[in-house]
Amino acid sequence: MKEIFEWNRLLFNDLPANFILEVIFRSTVMFVILLLTLKLAGKRGVKQLSIFETVIIIALGSAAGDPMFYEDVGIVPAAIVFTVIIILYRSVTWLTGKSKKFEEFIEGKTECLINDGKFSVATFKKESLAQDEFFSELRIRSIEHLGQVKHAFIETSGEVSVFFYDDNEVKYGLPILPAQFNKKSKIIENEGIQACTFCGHTEQQKPGIAKCEVCKNDEWVPAIKTLRIT
Repeated sequence: MKEIFEWNRLLFNDLPANFILEVIFRSTVMFVILLLTLKLAGKRGVKQLSIFETVIIIALGSAAGDPMFYEDVGIVPAAIVFTVIIILYRSVTWLTGKSKKFEEFIEGKTECLINDGKFSVATFKKESLAQDEFFSELRIRSIEHLGQVKHAFIETSGEVSVFFYDDNEVKYGLPILPAQFNKKSKIIENEGIQACTFCGHTEQQKPGIAKCEVCKNDEWVPAIKTLRIT
C-alpha cells in the first residue's frame, strides 16, 4: 500500500539522522547568545517594553531561531547580527539620554488621559486606546466612575497610572460600569446631574435634549458620586 506521506522527508527533510545532534548544538549555542544579549540589554518586564525594545526582541528572536535548525544558516553570521543589534541598541539608548526630542520620538511621552475627573479629549483622540479598553483598565482598579479619579496617565510603556481623590473630595462623575454606562441616551428623562458620555463633563440638566458645553456631544447618562471601595 502506498504511503500517504513521505515520512522521511516530512520529519527530517531528507537530512541525515546525525543532523539532530547538530540542531541540539545549534539551539544550545543560540540560547546562550540570546541570554547574554538580553543580559547586556538590561532588565525590563514585558509590560515595560517600549515599541523600540519590542522590535529589538522580535529581531533577536528571528536571528536566534533560524540558525537553530536551518543547516544553510551559520552560527557566526547570526552571532554578528546579535552583535550589531546590541551595538545599535546601546547607541539608541545613549542618544535617548542625550536628546529629549529623540527620546520622545523613540519612546513616546507620558500623556494625561483624565484631568480632574474628566477626559482630556484632545489627548484621548491621539492615543490608540479605545474607550472600552480604557474603562476596563480603570475597572480593574475598582474604579466605578470618573469622579473618583483625579488624574490618569498613559505611560510610555502603555500602562495606565491612576491618582485618586480622597473620599471627601470625590465628585459626581461618568459611571464606567457597563450596566450604568449603557443607560446613556440623547433624551434626558429626569432632572439631575448628568455626565457626558464622550468627555465625562458633568452638569445639572433638566429633562429633554442638551449638548455638552465642553465637547458638544449630546449623549448623557446619570452621574454618580459613590466612594471607591478599596
